[in-house]
Amino acid sequence: MNATSDHLPELERYYDTAPRDGGARAEDFGPLTLFVQEGDGWPYYARPALGDGPAGGAEVSVSDVERVLARQRELKVPESLEWVAETTPSLEAAARAAGLSVHAHPLMVLDPSAVRLPAHPDVRLLGAADPLLRAAVTVPALAFAAPGTAVGEAGPAELAVAERDPASEGRRVRVAGMIASGRTALAAAVRDGVVLCSGQYIPVGDVAEVVGVGTLPAGRRQGLALGVTAALVANALARGARTVFLSAGDEDVARLYARLGFRPVGTALIADRPL
Repeated sequence: MNATSDHLPELERYYDTAPRDGGARAEDFGPLTLFVQEGDGWPYYARPALGDGPAGGAEVSVSDVERVLARQRELKVPESLEWVAETTPSLEAAARAAGLSVHAHPLMVLDPSAVRLPAHPDVRLLGAADPLLRAAVTVPALAFAAPGTAVGEAGPAELAVAERDPASEGRRVRVAGMIASGRTALAAAVRDGVVLCSGQYIPVGDVAEVVGVGTLPAGRRQGLALGVTAALVANALARGARTVFLSAGDEDVARLYARLGFRPVGTALIADRPL
């Protein structure tokens, strides 16, 4: 078997388990499962039913997708589906036929034999009570609002404004609880008391997904995202992770992660309603 066929079933199990561990309930829609967050937390998405279940691995039709979208509208949550192209090839056409836009992201798994980069001097893990945690959970929103790797305008001043948004405190409280309970770890690049980049990983058993790595646009092209990701990888491995994976924003970002030893194993697809 090649690396792709080895890893994809394991990642499917992770994708099915992580929302449940994060407080979501699962609603059955035949070949699709809709995860619905109960209480505070990230809104989840629908994805293919796990292959071991009664409808797992089944073809997905346009009507299957439309039923899920109607339920998401009823719940007033984002109309969103996530899946792996190689695992559920029928879903892309069905999602497009239902009027969704589909975005592709390289799915990458860490090569355990890859040489690890040395620790970045500006990067450290933040604890649940760290005074910089609020800034750290705010940085990715500014980063993802200006996608890509080019240097942009948003910097410390924009971060200070964004931190005053009450939603920022809600994110801090949620992530602090996850850190305290061991359901996530967060690393940040801090310079002169300012968080310039941050990211997390979410462990499920011995599999960990690196998520939400973002750099303030004004702080890009300094190797901070690589430093943060390297710190997350080192911590995940130290805590017993056997498989560490991530979805890169695009091929340019994927080439950066390749420097850390991440290798492509498939394509993560996200479908949502076009703006």
